[in-house]
Amino acid sequence: MNGENRSKLSGILPVPRTKEEARQAYDTLSRYYGYTIGALGRKYGQMALERLSIAEGETALEIGFGFGYCLKLIGESIGQTGRVYGIDISPRMIALTRKRLEKAGLANRADLYLGDATCLPFVDDAFDAVFMSFVLEVVDTPEISRVLQETGRVLKPGRRLGVASMSKEDGQSVFLRLYEWVHTKCPKYIGSRPIYAEQSLIQAGLKTQSKETVRIFGLPAEIIVAVNPISDNAV
Repeated sequence: MNGENRSKLSGILPVPRTKEEARQAYDTLSRYYGYTIGALGRKYGQMALERLSIAEGETALEIGFGFGYCLKLIGESIGQTGRVYGIDISPRMIALTRKRLEKAGLANRADLYLGDATCLPFVDDAFDAVFMSFVLEVVDTPEISRVLQETGRVLKPGRRLGVASMSKEDGQSVFLRLYEWVHTKCPKYIGSRPIYAEQSLIQAGLKTQSKETVRIFGLPAEIIVAVNPISDNAV
């Protein structure tokens, strides 16, 4: 990665809350998340999922699935022959998502895990597709690369990752600077902040296939599909 990209990534604000504080926050928000914070990004998460084009029969993973809106859509896309896995840090989010899947008749296609995305409990090359919707921006800066390295490890070579993320690309945005200011004042409650998503993917060795820039109430965001490169040593 060149010096410009390194400089960009060093400008991402930290997330000073602990993982236990994050877990407690999401447990507290879980009952209302789908009608408040989760609702704000739902449209763009769905856009990213559409670009990822998960097909029937594929094995897919969603990291940080929250209240399960996109996980349900993935469950519908994979059909009877596919499998969807999800991992989240919040036990209450997992319980709500399990109920959502049961109500939709999709529980038999899904496996939900309580865990940390920096250490995924899956074997190498397990998935045809991995999806993250507004997750990387709540991961503390030093751990973004670890999450993406783990993603690359469990994603099959030549297969794809879909990401929706708040973006720091438009550094002059008034809304962006205001959001970052609020984050620095209340980091335990406003745990997300804009990041350089595409540069983070590139640093982790993933290759951008497509990228779109959108705005969420004035805040810039990126919708990216990236591919896990096929190793030169692959047979």
